[in-house]
Amino acid sequence: MRFSLLLAALVLSAGPALAQTPCGGSFSGFVTDLKKEAISQGYTKKTVDNFFASVRQDPRTLKADRAQGVFQMPFVDFSRRLISQNRIDMGRRKAQQYASTFDAIERKYGVSRGVLLAFWAFETDYGAFQGDYNTLNSLVTLAHDCRRPHLFRPQVFAALELYSRGDFSPTKTTGAWAGEIGMVQMLPADIIENGVDADGDGKVRLKTSAQDALTSGGKMLQHLGWKAGQPWLQEVVVPQNMDWSLSGLETIKSTRDWARLGIKPRQGSLANLPASLILPQGRKGPAFLAYPNFRVYFEWNQSFVYVTTAAYFATRLEGAKPYIAGNPDPGLSGNQMKSLQRKLQNRGHNVGKIDGILGKNTRAAVQAEQKRLGLPADAWPTTELLNKL
Repeated sequence: MRFSLLLAALVLSAGPALAQTPCGGSFSGFVTDLKKEAISQGYTKKTVDNFFASVRQDPRTLKADRAQGVFQMPFVDFSRRLISQNRIDMGRRKAQQYASTFDAIERKYGVSRGVLLAFWAFETDYGAFQGDYNTLNSLVTLAHDCRRPHLFRPQVFAALELYSRGDFSPTKTTGAWAGEIGMVQMLPADIIENGVDADGDGKVRLKTSAQDALTSGGKMLQHLGWKAGQPWLQEVVVPQNMDWSLSGLETIKSTRDWARLGIKPRQGSLANLPASLILPQGRKGPAFLAYPNFRVYFEWNQSFVYVTTAAYFATRLEGAKPYIAGNPDPGLSGNQMKSLQRKLQNRGHNVGKIDGILGKNTRAAVQAEQKRLGLPADAWPTTELLNKL
């Protein structure tokens, strides 16, 4: 299942803006305020009372929200953990089983089958494990929690809208801890915006219909900016005399310019598109060119290691070779990463939350400090950098 929430928290487009229900305080009082807010938006008192009748605060959801240490793993370890031969084989069987569905998705939305297969595999193991959290309880619990209420409060009202249409059960609808539902794990607002009845049964059934789930995922990716017929990630070979400060998502060059710098594709040819050179574990590890579609992945999940792994797995499912792991310098432990993030923050860098995770902001800060200190600026933190700081 998914390891973190979909970050495109879409507010319903119809109707006036919702008045903000403050987070925190008593849970029952918070629910009472949500009910008043819902009624002010035009829902009947009976609908609102029935929708919220069973809602309960879920401590298990809060525990899961705070326990995402898997993202502290480096790319090679993380990708090897998620990508097994069984998942590759199953993905290829699913590609054949639903070939006509994938063909239709590619024609209409321009999303390649490997991309959707990779999400399907990582989110729910091809639908086998969709999560057993009560969706309403999780959404209201996270909306009440003051860590990220702006992401989850709109989803409560989106779930209410689905309920009013007969497409959501407050007691029976289950999914991931962050409120995502179905085989590719979509939040209620995303279902309203992008849900597709692809199997023609009159309902959007993301939990039981692979056709509906995959097609809805394809539509959502197009909505997020996916460009038809364009690649997303390509493994490359990089010369040892490379200016490593050019790596990272902040630097974008044409593939012609990258080729002039000695970048070569491991397979096929470079696309005629702007691209960034990414080195998930520094100059001694795997190397990839990330094309514009790669950035769309961050609208689905903001973890750099998850995004890179999902994008890489999609290429594997479409015939790419296993990456060259190389021999990266040892990374930092979780506590060392937190120490590094504090040092970077003290030097004025915006690293976001001190969480021990090497995300986009921390990578950019690491690279800036490496450059300042005269170290190879490949954005991979080492004990040498930590000690110098």
